[in-house]
Amino acid sequence: MIRIGNCSGFYGDRLSAMREMLEGGHLDYLTGDYLAELTMLILGKDRMKDADLGYAKTFLRQLTHCLALAREKQVKIVTNAGGLNPAGLADKIREIATEQGVEVRVAHVEGDDLIARSAELGWEGALTANAYLGAFGIAEALTAGADIVVTGRVTDASVIVGPAIAEHGWGREDHDQLAGAVVAGHIIECGTQATGGNFSGFTDIDTSRPLGFPIAEIAADGTSVITKHPGTGGAVTIDTVTAQLVYEIGGPVYLNPDVATHLDTIELAADGEDRVRVSGVQGSPPPATTKVALNSLGGFRNSVEFVLTGLDIETKADWVRAQLGSALDRLPLDEVDWELVRTDRADPATEPEAAAILRCHVKSQDARAAGRAFSGAAIELALASYPGFHVTAPPSAASPFGVYRAAYVAQADVPHVVVMDDGRRIDIAPPPTVAGEDPASGAISSASGAYSPSESAKRGEFAPLGGAANAEPGPGELTGDGETVRKALGRLVYARSGDKGGAANIGVWIPSDHPRREAAYTWLAATLTADRVRQLLPETAGLDIAVHALPNLAAVNLVVEKLLGDGVASSTRFDPQAKAVGEWLRARLVDIPRELLA
Repeated sequence: MIRIGNCSGFYGDRLSAMREMLEGGHLDYLTGDYLAELTMLILGKDRMKDADLGYAKTFLRQLTHCLALAREKQVKIVTNAGGLNPAGLADKIREIATEQGVEVRVAHVEGDDLIARSAELGWEGALTANAYLGAFGIAEALTAGADIVVTGRVTDASVIVGPAIAEHGWGREDHDQLAGAVVAGHIIECGTQATGGNFSGFTDIDTSRPLGFPIAEIAADGTSVITKHPGTGGAVTIDTVTAQLVYEIGGPVYLNPDVATHLDTIELAADGEDRVRVSGVQGSPPPATTKVALNSLGGFRNSVEFVLTGLDIETKADWVRAQLGSALDRLPLDEVDWELVRTDRADPATEPEAAAILRCHVKSQDARAAGRAFSGAAIELALASYPGFHVTAPPSAASPFGVYRAAYVAQADVPHVVVMDDGRRIDIAPPPTVAGEDPASGAISSASGAYSPSESAKRGEFAPLGGAANAEPGPGELTGDGETVRKALGRLVYARSGDKGGAANIGVWIPSDHPRREAAYTWLAATLTADRVRQLLPETAGLDIAVHALPNLAAVNLVVEKLLGDGVASSTRFDPQAKAVGEWLRARLVDIPRELLA
């Protein structure tokens, strides 16, 4: 068993986390995930200003203060903070080590950056083009003696899977073990989201202290225990782990360059205080292709928020739309979106309670049109429009926005190279056995037939904590008289949501301590159809919604296509990363069987 801790879930996470993890208890490895689709765009803009940049600068700040401590404790570090310039970050680390008199071997993994081939591959106009690499390059670097491994765009879980491969000696065909490590990696790569961050049940955990970062204890058979350092805030429970498991996934098959992981085979069990055991994970050969994240500059955007107060809100909004609309018609704008948010209430006791917000968003290829011309037209109305006119912020210049899209290339066509500190280069071969897949849907067919879903998953049943299928007659059946109570859905379920490109992912599950969890899950799976979701979330009307059942987790995963348009960097939604869509869904009133609320 090896202990792998994580100290970062995104670019901008808690700076003190690296030291906290190194000082908090024993670790064999410390990892950090700094990359996301939006982050790659940010790093691309950095690189446009300075070719020596393109990596996560906050990681370098953390390591500057913790390098000697990490070497003293013999903790190896693996991170994707290299972003678009892993070689540059590796050199910076060596400079710091020399300045501090610390002996450390630094390797980096490259090959993911395909921007030089963008025209050849039909990606004209791309600012960044990065293929998702797997974990075998990281494992090779560690096996060759590296103390720190820096990568570019690998899959988020790979920074955890790589050390497990290196320590346990797994090969390419050890699909179940690899899949188990991918699940452990997926759970801890987002940092404190596994210990109570963004968790619907936060009122039941320790929020009096900063949340502890998670640790995965990964065994040679691919099973793992998720935990955290003692004395830290938050909690590790079946539900905090489930929350991260259903985060930013699609269907039951979770595709990775090293293995196809079958999420419907996961079994969770309590293993003591702040310890959750993850077992039963099955894997099958990976897909022949890997995803490529493409970011391009989409133009310029701007927005203004008009505050409408008191009576006649709708009439005031109509007047502003008409006034500003006539001015905007004369500008070369590509997109104009209006949004009226009725936050006002009757008989308001305070002025904020009397106010609604009218938002206007614009996009254009012309920076001046989306900037000064748009802002000026909005503010010119200040003395000539509705009573009580004011805006939430002063006029601003237009800001550039990015457009994200995914492409797919054969794994065999993507270089995967380890560069050691002595300059030696080690080529990593693609997986020898692959399966056919539909990248758009995430569906995969195993060429080897190695994957066999659990019997409970085949029957659509729920295996509670240890994974054993419920053997009672009629599992999950309701036994009451059919009486329902109109309540917020969140009084029965937890949820976690996020972004996947232009899609929103919403994971919904029955809490693990529900006394009739099987029956509640049966009701949930039957209730959250695509049409019902469109009714509960009117913003999704007209959008494609995929509904995936995960019985072993008592969960349903919803993928709403195009809710975020062309991705986070382009979205003008109030919640552009869909982080709160799950909480919105939980707040909607539904008719819930009374016996499930008892």
